[in-house]
Amino acid sequence: MTRSRLISIITATLLCLYGTVSAVAQNVDDDSYRYDIGVNLGMSGYAGDANTNLMKHIGFGGQLSMRYMPNSRMAFRAVLSGASLSGNTADTDNALPEGAQYEFTASNFDLSVRYEFNFFAYGIGETYKKLRKWTPYIVAGLGVNLASCGGNTAVAPSIPLGLGVKYKLRPRWNLMAEFTMTKVFGDHVDGKLLSDLNGIKSSFAKNTDWVSMISIGISYEFSRRCSTCHYVE
Repeated sequence: MTRSRLISIITATLLCLYGTVSAVAQNVDDDSYRYDIGVNLGMSGYAGDANTNLMKHIGFGGQLSMRYMPNSRMAFRAVLSGASLSGNTADTDNALPEGAQYEFTASNFDLSVRYEFNFFAYGIGETYKKLRKWTPYIVAGLGVNLASCGGNTAVAPSIPLGLGVKYKLRPRWNLMAEFTMTKVFGDHVDGKLLSDLNGIKSSFAKNTDWVSMISIGISYEFSRRCSTCHYVE
């Protein structure tokens, strides 16, 4: 075997190895996942007949969630949230009939399906998609709210609305901060005694109960997307 042919074989082998390593590296960079599970912890608040200032009567809140991510710009998320709520009519400017005062503590739970929209293409790797490791996002959804107060429970539809920011710590790990306001289409979040206090009949759309939550959370992604398939998911 001549020297020139040996050099040609070595060069071809090195080029093949380089191409293989590059392809593997590209596949690793292109790893992304369809789902994640997460937990959020933070502070909860209530706005309604017995409280008009969300900075008063702060409680504790938390969320468990599972997210489906069809692409880097959007997600669908199932969320189970729980919050401790309290309020006191003495802290409001509203004068109740006969000078009555009302104070309550309650437990509140909300099960919802939410849509998230990322302002930037979110992720790690896949440089041709111009992904970013962080993005602000907005969220809106539909849910069912359960309030427990004074031995009474009430169930009502709800609409969570919010905004947040997420940051990718690692390829599978995400850190987020989020603020949500949940409109409850029922007037018993603060207990049945506070319904129609001023003789104004509440209805499905006409009531004052809102539940807020500000939280930080972490999530873990799973179910890797196909990185070598020749179809668009």
